[in-house]
Amino acid sequence: MAKSFRYSAHRLQLWFANQLADIAASFRYSTNGLTTAAKQGIATFFLLLCTWLPSQAQDYPRQTFDFDLFVQELFAQQEDENVPYEDFYETLFQYFQRPIDLNRTTPEELASLYILSRPQIASFFRHIRENGPLLSIYELQAIPDFDLITIYKLVYFVRVEDAGLSADQRPLWQRIVGEDNNALLLRYERTLQQRRGYTSVDTTSRSTTRYLGSPDKVLMRYRVSHTRDYSLGFTAEKDAGEQFTWDPATRRYGFDFYSAHLQLYNKGRFKTIALGDYQLQFGQGLLLSSGYTVGKGSETITTVSRPNVGIRPYSSVLEHAFYRGAAATYTLGRMGVTGFYSSKRVDANLQAQLDTLDNFGDFFTGIQTTGFHRTPTELANRKRVGEQIIGGNATYQSRNRTLLAGITAMATSYSSPIQKAGQPYQRFEFGGTSNYNISANYAYTWQNVYLFGETAISKSGGMGTVNGLTANLSNKVELAMLYRYYARDFHTFYGNAFGEGTRNINEQGFYTGIKIKPFAKWELTAYYDRFRFPWLRYRVDAPSQGDEYLLRLLFRPSRQSSLYAQFRAESKGRNVADNLTSIDYVGQANRKNYLLYYEFTPTPVVNLRSRVQFSSFELESPQTSGYFISQDINFNFSKVRLSTRYAIFDTDDYETRQYAFERDVLYAFSIPAFHGRGTRLYGMLQFRPMRRLDVWVKYALTHYRNQRTIGSGLEMIEGPRRSDIRVQTRYRF
Repeated sequence: MAKSFRYSAHRLQLWFANQLADIAASFRYSTNGLTTAAKQGIATFFLLLCTWLPSQAQDYPRQTFDFDLFVQELFAQQEDENVPYEDFYETLFQYFQRPIDLNRTTPEELASLYILSRPQIASFFRHIRENGPLLSIYELQAIPDFDLITIYKLVYFVRVEDAGLSADQRPLWQRIVGEDNNALLLRYERTLQQRRGYTSVDTTSRSTTRYLGSPDKVLMRYRVSHTRDYSLGFTAEKDAGEQFTWDPATRRYGFDFYSAHLQLYNKGRFKTIALGDYQLQFGQGLLLSSGYTVGKGSETITTVSRPNVGIRPYSSVLEHAFYRGAAATYTLGRMGVTGFYSSKRVDANLQAQLDTLDNFGDFFTGIQTTGFHRTPTELANRKRVGEQIIGGNATYQSRNRTLLAGITAMATSYSSPIQKAGQPYQRFEFGGTSNYNISANYAYTWQNVYLFGETAISKSGGMGTVNGLTANLSNKVELAMLYRYYARDFHTFYGNAFGEGTRNINEQGFYTGIKIKPFAKWELTAYYDRFRFPWLRYRVDAPSQGDEYLLRLLFRPSRQSSLYAQFRAESKGRNVADNLTSIDYVGQANRKNYLLYYEFTPTPVVNLRSRVQFSSFELESPQTSGYFISQDINFNFSKVRLSTRYAIFDTDDYETRQYAFERDVLYAFSIPAFHGRGTRLYGMLQFRPMRRLDVWVKYALTHYRNQRTIGSGLEMIEGPRRSDIRVQTRYRF
């Protein structure tokens, strides 16, 4: 009875706060006849009520928000193993820990959440210009184009705060020492079964390569940060199979990989100052893209354009997708000028060649991005080539925030030349030691239409361009359209603009996305993408074309349950294997994916999730298929959280492999791929033995039917089972 009364009182408190917020918003629209003092007095009264009454209510949803489910819906269908999901997940979680102050934010910062469409962002700032800073978070309901489904997602990442009350004038070191967002994280992982790479060399076998280190994977990370003030941190990692050793001759000092950064914000005219490791994202990512991107998915509107976030701190463990050096953004009125310099060594297989002057020289065919240094060969390729990057960006934003325009220039050089292997599909690939790029980007908001684009050219003369628009056709319909063209000789090393391929080269396409909200609890999203590749590609020995489309229907009957069904189909050219002709010919590879997901929370303690997915693949041969069925039961207690899953999968081959999101330890993003026949079981326990200490323990077991081995090469396991354990601790100082 008491519990029911507290819940009802909580709902009444929320309702009353919402009504006050609506009254306050109405008051602000209709008080032209009152004096300034009267307006301020009444506004202060409403402000006190709106902030005091829901003070506990605002904390409640943030404590129960299912962050994993939010990210899972954003990545509803995973098919690309090269997408840096973990980097995106970590950045969103930083926003969750330190919400954005809506009265001090920028359009690009709001866009980086991938929750609001650009017309919604424009409507938000128009509301601020006409009515002044927000008085309460509940005033979001009074902004045109904001619906409840969007607001429910947004409130976990934003806040309304008085800047004067939160300003901290203490020296930097004192602010760092006193910061509560200050934690040391330790993670340990291991596969319990022995893999071939850790066994003794078999003298009867032709393969004598083995891993040099232990099967333990260890990660250590420390970071302290405060929104719009500073970020300081370091990361150290040793992958499974790598040695933990001190050897200056091979540039190894304990852990195999280190990363550190110091980033300061709003220091006089300097908007950002970065030292150490950092990332850059300007324009639509044709030249500089930090990896903080989503691509094509069930979110068909907000993820099409890229936010112009500028300099970002780097604290991930990807050992290639970052810059190492210094960068700074300086403001000159409405203009922001950024300069950056990076110098680091990259992995490459240097080879000797005889040049035209009969002198020996070294070259490499491309940068190795796996980050593994486990075998003698991988270790020999570690940090063999020096890379230097220098460049700058100038960005202008109009006073009313409707126009953004910028120009970017950069130069990249390597200590040894790149020389491809000479395959026909590599004919127009980059070769040499240096590359130069320049680009221009724009973004313009006109009423409910947002226009954006970027055009770039490389040293070879090849051009790349991406242009698009998003529009709110009505309160219930949103539309996105995008055209891209990347020439076959367009070269960019750190670009990752919207596209079908993993790199922005040799591609032309047109994308159309739509989102319809016919009723309050229903949402329909869809996209169609048509693309072509004018030149040959890897495993495609002729010019090819294809298309892709997705349809997703979401029904959210209450805050405690949601259901969605999704269908995705793709047709793309690929060499036909085992054909009877003298050369390979290109056929259309057709892939279809079906997904049904249901989530229900009957009580605050128990959460249930059911997932059924099916896929088929066909390429000039009999169709193959596969399916994955899982049931999750999750328990959320006050200090303990238990997540469990039991799943079965059955696929005919690797082409019909099934990707499925799994809950994981903090800052880890797990999307394993399953093929063959078997079952998957995992359990993850999260608890807090001390006030400042959090512990995660995850155990996962995959059992394959009718298989004597798992994997291949040095990763091969004898037997039908694979067990993985992951333990992580976080201590907050």
